[in-house]
This record gives sequence, C-alpha cells and structure tokens, in this order.
Amino acid sequence: MVIYIREMEGVFNVSKFRRAFVIVLDSFGVGAEPDAAEFGDGECHTLQTIVKSAKYNTPNMKKMGIFNIEGVDCGIQEDAPSGSFGRMQEQSRGKDTTTGHWEMAGVISEQPMPTFPDGFPQEVIDKLEKAFGKKILCNKPYSGTKVIYDYGREQKEKDALIVYTSADSVLQIAAHEDDVPVEKLYEYCRKAREIMQGKYGVGRIIARPYVGEWPNYVRTPRRHDFSLEPTGETMLDVLKSNGFASIGVGKINDIFAGRGITETLGVNKDNVDGMEKTLKKMDDDFEGLCYVNLVDFDMVYGHRRDVDGYAQAATVFDKQLGEFIGKMRDDDILFITADHGCDPAAAGTDHTREYVPILCYGKGVKAGVNLGTRSTFADLAATVVDIFGLKLDSRGQSFLSEIAE
Repeated sequence: MVIYIREMEGVFNVSKFRRAFVIVLDSFGVGAEPDAAEFGDGECHTLQTIVKSAKYNTPNMKKMGIFNIEGVDCGIQEDAPSGSFGRMQEQSRGKDTTTGHWEMAGVISEQPMPTFPDGFPQEVIDKLEKAFGKKILCNKPYSGTKVIYDYGREQKEKDALIVYTSADSVLQIAAHEDDVPVEKLYEYCRKAREIMQGKYGVGRIIARPYVGEWPNYVRTPRRHDFSLEPTGETMLDVLKSNGFASIGVGKINDIFAGRGITETLGVNKDNVDGMEKTLKKMDDDFEGLCYVNLVDFDMVYGHRRDVDGYAQAATVFDKQLGEFIGKMRDDDILFITADHGCDPAAAGTDHTREYVPILCYGKGVKAGVNLGTRSTFADLAATVVDIFGLKLDSRGQSFLSEIAE
C-alpha cells in the first residue's frame, strides 16, 4: 500500500488511497429535502418507491448500508454494514443534473439557472433560426419521446429542427439522423450554446438525434450535452492541475464542459455499458479520480415514471457493483451517490428535490460509520481532494478522517 505525504500550508496530509471512484446513480434520491415544496414537490422518496417493486434487489448496496441511512425508513437495515453511509443535502438552488454534479464537485450555485416553462422568447427563436438557417418547431416544454412522435414528420417535411425544453434549465434540439447528420446537429448545438448566455444561459444545450419511421421513432445513444462551464473551481480542476488523473465516464465530460478532465471514456450506451467501461478502467494503473454517471435511472426510468424499470436497473447495477468490489485494490476507495431525485411515483415527469445517498467502501474504509446528514454535496469534493493531500476553496467539509482506517 502506498502512503502519500503532501505539504499543504505547512501541514502534512497522509492518505492511503491512490484511486477514488465516484459513481453517480443519476436521480437516486433518498427522501424529500426540507425545502422540497419550494421546488414544486410534495412527498417524494425515490428509493422508497422502487423498493416496493418486485424487481428490486440490491444486496451489495444493502450490505454497504443503504437502508441504514438517516431518514431511510424502507428496506431492512444491515446489522453490520460493510461501508460507511450517510446522506447529503443540496444547497444549490436547483434540482437538475448540472447543479447537482457541480455541487458534489465543490461549486454551489446560489442562483437558479433560467428555465422557460412557456418556451423560449421569440427574440431567442429568431436568433437561433438565423444561426441555423432552418425553421424551428415546437418551442415548448415537452417529453423527449413524445415530441419526436408529434413533430417528427413535420421536421422531415420542412427540413426543420425540433427545439424544446423541460422543467430543467435546458434547450434540446432534436432531428432525424437521416435529415441532419449527428455532427451537423452538434454544430447547431454549439451555435445555440454561443447564443444561450446571460439571462438565457441555460445549464445545458442537448443534442437529441433519433432514427426510425413514424410512429416508431427511437432516440439514439448519440445524445450530447453542451454545458456552461462551472462558475468556480472544482475538484476536477484541482486534481488535474496537480498532476492527478481526472477521468470522466458517461456524461461527466459534458456536464463540466470538458474542464478539469484528463480523459473521457465517452457517452454510455446505457448503464451497463458505463459500468463495463469503469470495470475495464480498473485494470489501468492510474492515480486520481474516476467519476462515473449512470444516466438511465433518470432519463429512461425516472422521467418516464417507470417504477419497475427503475427497480430493475438498480438490481442490474448492484450485480455489476459486486464485480466492481471484487476488482478493487487495497488502495481504492469507492463513493456511490446521486445528483438529485426523480421519484417514479411522483406527480408529473420532473426531477424531485431529495437528499442523496453517500456510500463509502474500500479496504481502507471503516465499516459501519454513520455520516449522518451532510449539509452540502460539496462535502464529497472536499473529501476527494483531501484523499490526495490537496485543498479546494469551497463550503464543503471533508469527512475523510471519519471514514479512513
């Protein structure tokens, strides 16, 4: 086992870990936060909802302590958890992917990103149509699968683009791959990113290519997000600038606009693909962070309010988690968390304002430590940089000393 000793501000920091893995189960919330009503949410508890499904079975997360987390009153608690466990409360004024990931990386968003519940203003549409040289269809909040059903034929007939939004701070552009090649769609998104700044600065511009024939259009895995850059320094920036690996799997590179990333393993075809990429990366000898997002929980099951599908996805992940545990080195540390909730039993199709879990596991991690409720997702960022003897200017507080053997 390697011991790193780094001098920071005259203090020697000792860590026994060489590799940190953060796996984000996108939208895997563990109960409503106190301010949920301010975000339009009533009762919501993603984990509690999916546990009721006959498709749910996560023995590895149970063993780590998922049901021992404060406020989780579902499932069966583990008598002797193998990991440390707790929950984190979001301080950012949002409940979306961008603000959630930024906060767990150390940046708290004090102001909510703009949303457009009535569609984008005409002046924005005019600028976009001029930049694209194409007519825009829809311009409303819409389900991503329904919008291509309702507008797909018109998109082809008029050689147009489908632009829509949601309850999140997003502008999404959809087009059939036969009409608009994927790279061309990405070019349109980059142009939109240049336009959507300031008061129109949505968190993400999302390319939504699809294929097939009406009425059986299908979105493809070639989705791509064009995000704003984080508004402050993140754990990724700190790691990269100090010579450590900062590896992104899935949407991570997109969410941070590529900043602070030393290597990206690309967008996942699905959750299984994301975990397979991560498992393969474990064979490499790197020092630093591997940051993984598994979006299917949110995109495929949460928003579509598919309780059994969400539960089954958790079961499949847990099986791959067992494989991950079997491959861990003595100096690896694993964190499992989420970026927000998306209770598939809640009203509507939006994210839900929830606490997120924090499970910590590894040979050098104390078993059975209850981390309670952390006041911000940024505690995770503070802990990750602390592992490597580094500092991050954020409101997060490291819990490394509480969990490290």
